[in-house]
Order: sequence, then C-alpha cells, then structure tokens
Amino acid sequence: MLDYALGLIETRGLVGAVEAADAMCKAADVQLISKERTGGGLICIKIKGDVAAVRAAVDAGAAAAQRVGDLVSVHVIPRPDQEIEILISPTSSHKVKPIPKVQEKKVDKIRKRVEKPPSIKPPSIPALQEEVKTEETTEHPVAGSDDEATYKQELESMTVHRLRHYARSVKGLSIFGRQISRANRDQLIAELIRVKFQK
Repeated sequence: MLDYALGLIETRGLVGAVEAADAMCKAADVQLISKERTGGGLICIKIKGDVAAVRAAVDAGAAAAQRVGDLVSVHVIPRPDQEIEILISPTSSHKVKPIPKVQEKKVDKIRKRVEKPPSIKPPSIPALQEEVKTEETTEHPVAGSDDEATYKQELESMTVHRLRHYARSVKGLSIFGRQISRANRDQLIAELIRVKFQK
C-alpha cells in the first residue's frame, strides 16, 4: 500500500477543472499529480497527500467546480494499492532516457542548372468559338414566327431562364426589370404573345 491518499475530481470542461484544481491546492497541503482528458469533454484532476488533507481538498474542489462548471464525479482513495500506481502517474515508474542530440553535419549546397522546358502554348480551339457564335445568333429563334400557335409552341419549348432573357430584349412589355425575374413561365408567355400579336 502507498503511504498517501489519492483524490480524483472529474468535470465536464476545462474551466471547472482548473477552478477545482486551484481550490484543492489552496484548501489543503496536497500535491497536484496530473490533469487527464478522458474524452467527450471530460477532464480528471488527480491529487495526492495525507488522507484528511485530500478529503478536505476534494470537498473544496468539488464545491468550486460545481459553482463554475459541470461536476461529474468525486472520489477519494485512502492508501491505494501499489499496483495502481502506474494508473496514477504512468511516468513515475518508467524512467525516460534523454535523447542524445544529433550533431548536424555541414553540407555544401549544390546548385544545379536546370534547363527550362520550352513553353507550350495551348492550341486555339476554333470549334468552341463557332459554337458560341451560333448560340448568339439563335438566341431568339422565335422572333421570326408570324403564326400565334407556332410562336406559343416555340416559347413553351424554352426554359424559364431563356424566356426571361428573351423577354428583356423585347420592347413594349408591360413588365420589366424585377417583374420579369419574378414572373413565371405562363405570365411571360402570355405577355410575349400579347406584345407580338397586339392583343
């Protein structure tokens, strides 16, 4: 058995844990062993010292943690068994050997002359330019229709976006600007037919 008592306080969040550790260290003659994050925002504070001092410190720490944050659990283990000492402070039983410093060797920088590859110009794509031109010319294919049924059918085959774009280019509409943006397909078609055939 160990000759000291172990005090544990678990809180949710760092602020409550720090407040509990501060209150415990101020309340009694105890030694702070470690702070452990156990996942899910839970933090466990471990202290050791005389049994009465640890009990007083844990009570003070629990009260402080409950005032500030979310207290999860509190426990005091008087004179814990030697087997759990590796759980209390895992670094105390394992001596860590210091890592020897590696001496750096000076290396001369070697500069290589790298030839730049010849710059490659991207080929021009005439096919895409032709497609763009054909789209611009066929932007308003319905403008030449003189038959009302054909004109309406051509308007109905257009998307609402294209209808709105076309409506903005037609003069004499009673709707304009934001009203065209808010109008639905049927309103746009009715307005375009009214202007085209003067209804």
